[in-house]
Amino acid sequence: MTDLSRFALNQATVRAWSLRQAIEGCARHGVKRIGVWRDKLAECGLGEARRLLRDHGLTVTGLNRAGPFFGVGTELKPSTADDDRRAIAEAAEIGAECLLVFPGVDRRVGDLARSRALTAERIGSLLPEARRAGVTLAIEPLHPMLAGDRSPFNSLRQANILCDELGSGLGIVLDAYHSWWDSDLDRQIPRAGSRLLGFHICDWLAPTRDLYQDRGMMGDGVIDLAGLRQSLDAAGYAGSIEVDLRLL
Repeated sequence: MTDLSRFALNQATVRAWSLRQAIEGCARHGVKRIGVWRDKLAECGLGEARRLLRDHGLTVTGLNRAGPFFGVGTELKPSTADDDRRAIAEAAEIGAECLLVFPGVDRRVGDLARSRALTAERIGSLLPEARRAGVTLAIEPLHPMLAGDRSPFNSLRQANILCDELGSGLGIVLDAYHSWWDSDLDRQIPRAGSRLLGFHICDWLAPTRDLYQDRGMMGDGVIDLAGLRQSLDAAGYAGSIEVDLRLL
């Protein structure tokens, strides 16, 4: 029998489904962990979502997301401090293991180092409330191709430095799609250690047709997923292995 004890499904993989459909689909297939998106949570309603998760015995690996702190082109407008606080409250209400934070990039400064500093300030301002609520925030390094608009944190090393600076209550979600290229992972994964809160998997297709959405099925691309998992396991990571696909 296949061991599904660490398997998780990110809602992005079944984007057309409602939260109810995703929860019920997981339950049908023996999946006990799910990554939830806030727009789907809002459609379902917080109370109903909590009931469905409880009745089907599902754990929320992460709630996506607080932010973006800065705009992302014309696609996403900056969040407000009130909305980020609501995200913390929602994560606490559904028992999410972490709340992902999505920075965006402040293009007005024209400087990635300054954008990282501004993001650190915003996360730092949220940490006291998150700690009081028992919610752990998580930064997910995004591929360097997204440094111009989606995040100035593009390597595990940068995420580790941020965690060093801000202290307890902040961890890291490592996404294979965004980090597989990083030649420093062998050093940075052990350094992350207990800060690792999630491991998202899919594959990088070559050639790729879309630098954000064209995420392949595991085994169809060029990522050494087995080696990456071995590195995480050796660093003591025992959390979810979460399928996060965006198939075109």
